[in-house]
Amino acid sequence: MVQWVYEGARESKLLARVIIATDDERILAAARAFGAEAAMTSAECASGTDRAAEIAAGLPCDFVINIQGDEPLIRGDMLDRLVLGLEESGAPMASLMARVERLDLLADPHIVKVVTDAAGEALYFSRAALPHGCSDYFYQHIGIYGYRREFLLGYKNLPGRRLERAEKLEQLRALENGRRIRMIEIPRPTLSVDTPADIIKVERFLTRRLHG
Repeated sequence: MVQWVYEGARESKLLARVIIATDDERILAAARAFGAEAAMTSAECASGTDRAAEIAAGLPCDFVINIQGDEPLIRGDMLDRLVLGLEESGAPMASLMARVERLDLLADPHIVKVVTDAAGEALYFSRAALPHGCSDYFYQHIGIYGYRREFLLGYKNLPGRRLERAEKLEQLRALENGRRIRMIEIPRPTLSVDTPADIIKVERFLTRRLHG
């Protein structure tokens, strides 16, 4: 799965480097075996954001894209949209979302929902039905993040994590502290692997893609 994520990211025309960051020697070895650039991070990193910040601290860059290892269907054009949206918005942070018209998915806590203002800035993220009572569509959050480097390096020091703890969504830390998150819409949701059933769905999708 990590290899699929890496190869999808390598399709990007705007990412200068793609680095697999891990605290597991087995993942490091597997990544290097298929030719990826990989680096070990501290076992004390509490999240992927902390891991990305540790790597970014040693890189001369302006922007950092944090791609989750459980997003095997991510494509380079999605990442390029994120990079451009982050750069053009002036926001310290950006992420992706996709319109979903299957309202039966609205109550699924594994599908994170997001609502935005008219300018596309995130108002709130939730595992609960959001917005309540919608009858047409909702926006699913796609857990890929873009950061301005200096904001990322200071992210773990931001206070006020009550909402983050309640929802188990670390991006809420930014909103709790009044920081903007620009949301970039992509045409369709990805299939992230959050449950064992998701693995089966992704394997079927990838098999169909491989065999036409």
